[in-house]
Amino acid sequence: MTPDSWSWLAAPLAAGLLMALCLVPLGHRVLARGMVFADLAIAQWAALGSLAGGRLMPSHVVLGIPVSSLILALLAVALVHLILRYLPCHREATIGLLYVSGASLATLLVSSDPHGAQALARTLDGDLLWVTWQSLVPLAIITLAVLAWKLLPGEKGRDRLFFVLFALSVTLTVETAGIYVVFASLIATPLMICHHGGGPLWQAIMAAAAGQTIGLGLSAFHDLPAGPAVVLALIVTALMASVIAGALPGSDRRLPQPHQPSGE
Repeated sequence: MTPDSWSWLAAPLAAGLLMALCLVPLGHRVLARGMVFADLAIAQWAALGSLAGGRLMPSHVVLGIPVSSLILALLAVALVHLILRYLPCHREATIGLLYVSGASLATLLVSSDPHGAQALARTLDGDLLWVTWQSLVPLAIITLAVLAWKLLPGEKGRDRLFFVLFALSVTLTVETAGIYVVFASLIATPLMICHHGGGPLWQAIMAAAAGQTIGLGLSAFHDLPAGPAVVLALIVTALMASVIAGALPGSDRRLPQPHQPSGE
């Protein structure tokens, strides 16, 4: 095959790079705050909003942003904030209930739709191979916002903007790639390289970009579903990168303490 015959992969590969740049810094902060289930719950509520918008609001996308998805993602963010404030001792369990509530509501929402199973599957696995350049514009903008957020001086300024940026980023990426890819992009490489291995954030971003590229390549060349291929590639890449960096148990590196992430 000629290189031109695979030129359609350029947009999906660009989407993977943008997601690595956007989600890995946010996932790093999620791990530092000790609220891993929160990103999954927020992603699930963003997906619920996308399903609800598709059924109830035909024109639910404004400037490339699915409004209904963003509204429910922000609602989930508000609920997570209240849980962290008022139920700190049981936050993981309560956030887990928030996740299963969103998943159950999504299932009920599409239960009467003959194509409901396919719609539900799209929220989980996404359709990353078929993104267009136009659809990447909002993702590119929010990625630049996340990178600017990382450069803000002081923790207080970053904390004030974190949840809003997180909701926007998750909303756009869930719509593009699905819940599973978003969760793996947020957690896999920051966990293994930064929080487990003590490595810098840029290494986690590079490993995530490599995992996205490998997964999309496997999906395209072997006609595999893109979502599961990317998820597994991200996890394997994170593990391999941690081995190369000497970050597995038995190495000389020490685990960072909670709320004191390395690589910031």
